[in-house]
Amino acid sequence: MRALRPTLVLGTALLLAAATSSHAQPAPTLTKGVLKIAVEGTYAPFTFKDDKGNLTGFDVDVARALAARLGLKPEFVLTEWSGILAGLQAGKYDVIINQVGITAERQKSIGFSDAYVYSRPQIAVHSTKGQDYKTLADLKGKRVGVGLGTVFEKDLRDAGGITVVTYPGTPEYLADLASGRLDAIYNDRLLIGYLAKSQGLPIKGVGDAGSVDSMGIAMKKTNTGLKTAIDAALKAMKADGTMAKIGQQWFGQDVSKP
Repeated sequence: MRALRPTLVLGTALLLAAATSSHAQPAPTLTKGVLKIAVEGTYAPFTFKDDKGNLTGFDVDVARALAARLGLKPEFVLTEWSGILAGLQAGKYDVIINQVGITAERQKSIGFSDAYVYSRPQIAVHSTKGQDYKTLADLKGKRVGVGLGTVFEKDLRDAGGITVVTYPGTPEYLADLASGRLDAIYNDRLLIGYLAKSQGLPIKGVGDAGSVDSMGIAMKKTNTGLKTAIDAALKAMKADGTMAKIGQQWFGQDVSKP
């Protein structure tokens, strides 16, 4: 697999094409003509498999639309969240499109596109329990499930006094919450609302416990040409209503605006 070179920068003509056409010239990627995209595949409604085993979700739809704008064929690589950032650094794929929060710590080692989703973390409990946790301070002394290596895990550990139980994927800690092995879970507000409504899970959100987060498409910091092309494509997708349409389909709202 050849190394990515930071000197591969797109010219002005490509930038204009990416912003106005769905047939832009290919951006610099690991494999010519292909955009390798890492997703979990277990994080509904963002990336998951439907009843027929087909990969679907909000981020999958965004990824396919983005690849089309870039003139590239999307190729999805299923990866557990706990190793997804390391896989990017190891050159296993070009980008991660899986609700990767843009944080100062992550920006030290990986590159990000402009934000394409805005949301915030939320506490959720079993729908029959009736707890009313409003803040992370209310979770002290409680067993709280969270995804391993996520910004949500960091929030819980930074709060202190919480028994943090980590899981490789969302289904595992949803099952433990439903069975009573957890007092609460901590995850994205959009995800919790979607699962409670669409899948009939016995969960409910009880508190928006954090500030608004911005999510971006993660890539190697050295691939500045790819970042430039992706940012231009995302801008065009917001301008022509593509992002709003995908957001409405999955959440009933445009989630690409703060």
